[in-house]
Amino acid sequence: MEQLAIFGGTPVRTTPLSYGRQYIDEEDIQAVADTLRSDYLTCGPRITQLEEMLCEVTGAKYCVAVSNGTAALHIAAMAAGIKEGDEVITTPITFAASANCALYCGARPVFADINPDTYNIDPDSIRKCITDKTKAVVAVDFTGQAVELDEIRAICKEHNLILIEDAAHSIGTKYNGQPIGSIADMTTFSFHPVKTITAGEGGAVTTNDPVLYQKLVLAHAHGITRDRSQMVHPTDDPWYYEQVNLGYNYRMTEFQAALLMSQLKKLEAFSKRRKEIVKMYDEAFSKIPELKVQKEIPESDTTRHLYILQLDGEKLTCTRREFFDALRGENIYSQVHYIPVYWHSHYEKLGYAKGLCPNAEHYYMQCMSLPLYYSLKDEDVKDVIHAVEKVVDYYRK
Repeated sequence: MEQLAIFGGTPVRTTPLSYGRQYIDEEDIQAVADTLRSDYLTCGPRITQLEEMLCEVTGAKYCVAVSNGTAALHIAAMAAGIKEGDEVITTPITFAASANCALYCGARPVFADINPDTYNIDPDSIRKCITDKTKAVVAVDFTGQAVELDEIRAICKEHNLILIEDAAHSIGTKYNGQPIGSIADMTTFSFHPVKTITAGEGGAVTTNDPVLYQKLVLAHAHGITRDRSQMVHPTDDPWYYEQVNLGYNYRMTEFQAALLMSQLKKLEAFSKRRKEIVKMYDEAFSKIPELKVQKEIPESDTTRHLYILQLDGEKLTCTRREFFDALRGENIYSQVHYIPVYWHSHYEKLGYAKGLCPNAEHYYMQCMSLPLYYSLKDEDVKDVIHAVEKVVDYYRK
């Protein structure tokens, strides 16, 4: 795009800048290539090595690597014993999988509203959603910022609920100095390419509970075990295995594990760079009254996956779509995270209606995600800032 039709003239950038992008270096490529030349492409030693490495990074005692973040949520819900007739509280400002994991188990998702400043699930709203059917809370670390874990854990303990922390955005984040992954009953991760680290796809569940761990292991691999202590009909036959539960094939491959281990070695550098970019954005955008930046709780040392701006519609003459298109005309490709889950047509068919979570719906109508990833250079960040300032200036009342 050579010029922005609305404004005319030359765009801020001559080449597009996407909102998210993976960073793959030669070490990553070599790790995958070495695995492809090895004896194992699945069910091999790299999976165990990865799980041990994730335990070291998160401080958790146990880890199960899986094929994607949705699989991680599903087996966490299964391990929690969620079943038909149960209710699971979660946030509507998340990817649909955070709620779908309840549906997979026959349960009903219940949506708690968000804090309008942090965009994370509001503990007070969680309390209001609890009934005698509530079995678990899926609390999402939206954008990478930790939820208010102390308060949410206390709520769960008071009502005997399982806390599943959806940390798809928050690998590398710490809460009161403790790594995310070792605090909730179970913590799920996603390693999609736009996340801080990637395995192409891939996910994981961490826990400190040995009983939950064994349930996770069974759930992700068909419900099959070679552990005689778990069998109904154990034998000494070396080939024997037994399906003791109904599970799924949610295994990660060896080459995904190899890529992820290589990426984990760069997590500290990835986190540092993302924090630098967020600081540059915050310093620029907090001075613009037409924009609102996300606030962070002091307990969260955040590795940010997304950078969100909110537009103040009362101070701008444009719609969010017009702002979005104007940025694209400047070759800054933004995105929107997320459509409230219960606004999706599938949830509409299930009987959910608009108006359930006013804060979440207000947030959605004016939110926008800007480019944020490791390989963004300072010049790229300045281009984003310049483009946003240019569009705000044009549409300022």
